[in-house]
Amino acid sequence: MRHLQNLILNTDSYKASHWLQYPPGTDATYFYVESRGGLYERTVFFGLQAILKEYLATPITHAMVDEARDFYAAHGEPFNESGWRHIVDRFNGRLPLRIRAVPEGTVVPTHHALVTIESTDAQCCWLPSYLETLLLRLWYPVTVATQSWHLKQLIRQYLDLSSDDPAGQIAFKLHDFGARGVSSAESAGLGGAAHLVNFMGTDTVSGVLTARAYYGEAMAGYSIPAAEHSTITSWGREREVDAYRNMLRQFAKPGGLVAVVSDSYDIFKAIREHWGTTLREEVIRSGATVVVRPDSGEPVDVVHQCLGLLDEAFGHTVNAKGYRVLQHVRLIQGDGINPNSIRAILERITKAGYSAENVAFGMGGALLQGINRDTQKFALKCSAARIDGAWLDVFKAPVTDPGKLSKRGRLVLLHHREFGSYRTVAVPDALARVEDYLPEPGWEHAMVTVWEDGALVQDWTFAQVRERSNA
Repeated sequence: MRHLQNLILNTDSYKASHWLQYPPGTDATYFYVESRGGLYERTVFFGLQAILKEYLATPITHAMVDEARDFYAAHGEPFNESGWRHIVDRFNGRLPLRIRAVPEGTVVPTHHALVTIESTDAQCCWLPSYLETLLLRLWYPVTVATQSWHLKQLIRQYLDLSSDDPAGQIAFKLHDFGARGVSSAESAGLGGAAHLVNFMGTDTVSGVLTARAYYGEAMAGYSIPAAEHSTITSWGREREVDAYRNMLRQFAKPGGLVAVVSDSYDIFKAIREHWGTTLREEVIRSGATVVVRPDSGEPVDVVHQCLGLLDEAFGHTVNAKGYRVLQHVRLIQGDGINPNSIRAILERITKAGYSAENVAFGMGGALLQGINRDTQKFALKCSAARIDGAWLDVFKAPVTDPGKLSKRGRLVLLHHREFGSYRTVAVPDALARVEDYLPEPGWEHAMVTVWEDGALVQDWTFAQVRERSNA
């Protein structure tokens, strides 16, 4: 949306008045981002680089300041026109900020600082807070990547139990169907790319393009030819088998995959009579793997019943771990999929003797939209301010909610090289550079400077992000 491209207006209304609210003598502030707990105990950090490149890389201009001045005059808020003019004139519109963050893809326990933001110009101490609205939106790609990562660990458990090749199977076991279920194209892009940190199957084109545009990955995800209900039901109920036959003739090639939704009328009849009888030999001769997709009913029961029917029709082999692996066919369940149903389905089918490699999952709204900022309790808070030349700890400690106690001081995140543990600590006030602080041997800084005074300092590739998330 072109009318939203002015960075000065990419904030909450009340931020416009905050430059007048700091104590006299304030010339620097220090903020941090953390997950204060939530559904998962660890987060996968991802998405800040895309936000920085998209929004902070564009210099502020006097025309932007003019637009913001006129908007706030009509909107009822004071506006720091001189402060923004100073940024344009002194820094050519580049924001005087220093942002440090954990490298993208890093898995970090909750309750630790993941990002710090500090002002670097005495006249712009108000700037880190002004950007809270924009920068805290990184909760979204982090939370999608986090949920996707935990689902990967869940699916991997069942593959380790029941598959001879868990490492070769995992990448395509959770397919992103979420593009139509999100609130915007930007959400589809950021969320879709966040999922691709962990998996390689997607129908969310925006996610692939986001990984390309901001992380240099030429092709981060893959899809296969697949039917939807309209392309099957347009043949009519009486010609349902012809719709399936057309899918085979168009797309079933040796070694290939084709997915066919088969519950338009009666999924059990479709497997027994159409796939398992009329088209059985054609499926086998094609050399392809046909992926049957149920799309209605109670997922755990339907998946189990469909596996049994496909087994009756096409048979199975028994792998080295004693689990059945279907021949010529697989199944993908995309309806009603969430973390609980994935676990329930995998538990049911493995207890019934079927390998988890027989099933893949498609996840839509629950993957990209069924989360919010409170899923991982994300917050961006001020932890220090320099007033009259001395650093002061800044924090909140509401008596009504101890869970909202915020951290204090200029913070760094430390990682122990041997034990892998993390510590968020405040550095002594006398130190000018926070990265010079290491309290004792064995510890290293887990954050690096990623952005300084308008320039991207680190440019992570998608391959690097994936490598860290898999570590």
